[in-house]
Amino acid sequence: MTAKLVLVGCGHMGRAMLSGWIGSGRIAPTEVVVVEPNEDLRAKAAALGCAAVAGTEGLPADIFPKIVVIAVKPQAIRDVLAGYARFGNGATTFVSIAAGTSVATFESILGEKTPVIRCMPNLPAAIGKGMMVVFANGHVSDKARDFVAGLLAASGEVASVDDERLMDAVTAVSGSGPGYVFHFIEALIAAARTAGLPAETAARLAVQTVYGAATMAATSSEEPGVLRQQVTSHKGTTAAGLDVLMGDEALTRLITETVDAARRRSIELGS
Repeated sequence: MTAKLVLVGCGHMGRAMLSGWIGSGRIAPTEVVVVEPNEDLRAKAAALGCAAVAGTEGLPADIFPKIVVIAVKPQAIRDVLAGYARFGNGATTFVSIAAGTSVATFESILGEKTPVIRCMPNLPAAIGKGMMVVFANGHVSDKARDFVAGLLAASGEVASVDDERLMDAVTAVSGSGPGYVFHFIEALIAAARTAGLPAETAARLAVQTVYGAATMAATSSEEPGVLRQQVTSHKGTTAAGLDVLMGDEALTRLITETVDAARRRSIELGS
């Protein structure tokens, strides 16, 4: 059977990435086989035009994919990978989006010569605004690396690291980062309501303000610190608010502790 890619797991992130790949034209639905035990999720994959099976036993005996993307929870990695050992130590490149799961884990199950790429995407990949960071072992060919980078680019920005140990920090910053931002929006909405604004207005102001500021930071040639200074008048309202956030480096310390907690949990998941 001709299949360029096998996607193992079609939950929120797996399906978001798959939709981006197909929607961008980077891969045809007929070139993808999805392995997903959940019937509802399997039906959603099939609705995109892909072949979808419940487990490895449903894969044709003659299938030989170029890429196998593992999009399951870290706790399930070892059990899941065992079913794909026949593709190890060969030309098939494995791509993992499981937090905290090392390349060594893949090599120990699939074979030490297996090409492996670790990728940490984040939720905005669902709308093409994601941040994907990759690390590849020495067995990944340039062709496979470029193909995977092209797929990931359909979901947002792509960066790479040369030291796998940095993937735990990547997970803590961009992988978990959307959760921090969503909570910041929640907190800004709550503060706006406390200040007297109606719920709908509070939500609209908070979301659009964060969106506008993030877009400006992404498109401006100025550093975020310079933009902050530009919007802060001497003894003005912004300065008064920033005195609270920046006093004793309150927000910086809190975010640093937040990222470190997530980084340490990423390490734990991989142990």
